Amino acid sequence: MHDQENPEVISQPEGEAAAAAPAASAQPSGEPSLEEQLSATEAKLAEMHDAFMRAKADAENIRRRAQEDVSKAHKFAIESFAEAMVPVRDSLEMALKVESPTVDSIKEGVEMTLKQLTSAFEKNRLVEVMPQQGDKLDPNKHQAVAVVPADQEANTVVAVLQKGYMIADRLLRPAIVTAAAPK
Repeated sequence: MHDQENPEVISQPEGEAAAAAPAASAQPSGEPSLEEQLSATEAKLAEMHDAFMRAKADAENIRRRAQEDVSKAHKFAIESFAEAMVPVRDSLEMALKVESPTVDSIKEGVEMTLKQLTSAFEKNRLVEVMPQQGDKLDPNKHQAVAVVPADQEANTVVAVLQKGYMIADRLLRPAIVTAAAPK
């Protein structure tokens, strides 16, 4: 208490203060010193930073590869369909080269070309939408261009004016139909 009341502060020489500091912060044996803890933490931080940078680089590589794959998929998506269409074109060109075609030979050539085209459509999952008369009008697959009086239930297909097409489960072109008017 006497020291607290005395405003004089007795300073120690610098060498003695520096020597007293390690003695005051000395850890019990078995526990690491603050410097050791700091260096261990810095090493762990460097390791985690390295792992983070590697993960970031991996993610960037995956993103870049995915972009390249999507780009290639867009670029070559039609390749399969084009390969299936080349024989159809070849058949049409051969038909035009025939010097003296007969009606029967033209009909036979058109039928063979249609088979090739149908095969190309099937191979590429291009499916006809061809409703039958009396089928319920499906606005997801059919486009009614006229409503006509008919002896059948309202909102059913009366006639198909043009086939529709779907690629897999996606509508490419609706079937153009006339529908039965309400009675």
